[in-house]
Amino acid sequence: AGRRRGLRFDPELLYCGCMFHDMGLSHKHSSACERFEVDGANAARDFLDSRGIAQGDIDTVWNAIALHTTPGIPQHMHPVVALVTAGVEMDVLGMKYEEYSDAEREAVVLAHPRGGNFKEDIIQTFYNGIRHKPATTFGNVKGDVIADKEPAFTPGNFCSVIRNSAWVA
Repeated sequence: AGRRRGLRFDPELLYCGCMFHDMGLSHKHSSACERFEVDGANAARDFLDSRGIAQGDIDTVWNAIALHTTPGIPQHMHPVVALVTAGVEMDVLGMKYEEYSDAEREAVVLAHPRGGNFKEDIIQTFYNGIRHKPATTFGNVKGDVIADKEPAFTPGNFCSVIRNSAWVA
């Protein structure tokens, strides 16, 4: 995707962003109250910092992970940030699927096989990783995952927050 777009990026930083992007869903790296994206970004930050990586590069990877479920913003940022999100959007949501040939898609699946319930497994993984902290889903796609799995869940409503804010007339 990066080469197709003519982007210049450090492939090792992109790899780190991709490898850590869902780390916050794991028990080991999950905090009690942060969004899973922040937990994963913090895990990557600690990993990179322990290896003497420059702070600017750490910040780039941190942003890539923290924003990977925030549509419409990463594409305007550093190429590593944009490409981590583009990878998630393609892999999970099928966005820009048609831009890749059958051979390219088959090569990815051959290198990274999926089970027969790949999409449902992704949803279940998100749910398992965030169900203990539903308040962190406000304003993001994880609210949809919890709502799908827990019918009694009431997601935060951005419009309601604005309407109830003291500064809005």
